[in-house]
Amino acid sequence: MKLYNSYSLKVEDFKPIKEGEVSMYVCGPTVYNHAHIGNARPIVVFDTLRRTLEALGYKVKFVSNFTDVDDKIINKAIEENVSEKVIAERYIDAYNDVRKSLNVIPLDVTPRVTETMDEIIEFIDKLVKNGNAYEVNGDVYFSVDSDPKYGELSHQKLEDLDAGARVEENDQKRSPLDFALWKKTEKGIKWDSPWGEGRPGWHTECVVMIGKEFNHEMIDIHGGGKDLKFPHHENEVAQSECVNNHRLANYWMHNGMLETAGGKMSKSLGNTEWAKDVIAKNGPNLTRWLLLSAKYRDALIYSPETFDTARTELGKIETVLKQVDVKSTVSGVDLADEYDEVKYKEFLDQMADDLNTPNAYMVIFDTVKLLNQALRVKDIDWQAVAKEYNAIKKMLYILGIYIDKVTLDEETKTIYAKWNEAKAAKDFASADEYRQQLIAKGIL
Repeated sequence: MKLYNSYSLKVEDFKPIKEGEVSMYVCGPTVYNHAHIGNARPIVVFDTLRRTLEALGYKVKFVSNFTDVDDKIINKAIEENVSEKVIAERYIDAYNDVRKSLNVIPLDVTPRVTETMDEIIEFIDKLVKNGNAYEVNGDVYFSVDSDPKYGELSHQKLEDLDAGARVEENDQKRSPLDFALWKKTEKGIKWDSPWGEGRPGWHTECVVMIGKEFNHEMIDIHGGGKDLKFPHHENEVAQSECVNNHRLANYWMHNGMLETAGGKMSKSLGNTEWAKDVIAKNGPNLTRWLLLSAKYRDALIYSPETFDTARTELGKIETVLKQVDVKSTVSGVDLADEYDEVKYKEFLDQMADDLNTPNAYMVIFDTVKLLNQALRVKDIDWQAVAKEYNAIKKMLYILGIYIDKVTLDEETKTIYAKWNEAKAAKDFASADEYRQQLIAKGIL
């Protein structure tokens, strides 16, 4: 397996810390609203990475969190006059529904910030006692100047960093780059701490949850969207090294953003669509096919045109698989379990090359061509058909795409037989009538 490591800016051979095992953490959502379709890309990308690793023989522990305390959650709870827990539960359930509807393999652990509060407070206290953090009027900040390696993940130098859009200006901070570990708050949910009542800062939460779920050891893979690389992931790295004296992860993976005609997709720009609505309209298979159609590190254009292309591509695959199901059933043939090992290996080799899905798609199309050829002969070699059919199904499984097997009842079998008889007799009017019936039944 080869992976592009955002830390080294290179494609590297993947070598797990423990032979045969992979520890992977992906930053999860802040649950104050529904997930938009851009949020679904990391869901699909890292589920596909997991599937690929498992196909290569690795045992994967996959953890992703829920940030269930945040200003946006608090404000929404106040607006609706309910507790923060009600808001969080609503959107955690909705997010889990999106995961399930996208055929995602259930994650091993999904920790929540509110269930990790004692460990978070203890972690912040260590940073303060180590001299890496300081308290001012009930707020606690990480001192970026205390970490000489700060900027190593985003490859920026301290002297080049200015207080930007995501780095809050604050007169009480020693440096504009220092970030909050603990926030004094008078409204909404809060916890007791050595610095007074408050709640944790976003950048600390993931570090602590990773430590809790992976025994405070370095993990193999940390993932998320490119928009998290700085400052969120950079700040995670700094805190981990200051407390744990080791890097947080060996490999950092960041997926590209979805882009529309108006640029990057984001809630703030108002150019998003809820993932649940996109999936309800297009189905999980087409949605996944689109989200994996570009290299995961690249931006993905989200438009009616790219959906049309994805629909056409996936339709070709569905059509030939359906033809096999129908023809084998009508012929009374049980397909063997064997598969084209050469084509499957070609596919897996592309997926093992830093999830090169565009090239993997080409292998699928090549296999579809072989399957079509095997079906278009007078005397079908069903063993040859089975090998390509099963290879395609195995490839699609790694992409998280499940195409149901077509089954025929006796009435449909009869219509199908009459359709073939009418074609053979060149009774085109009857053949067209039977064809329309089969189309109505979803067989053609």
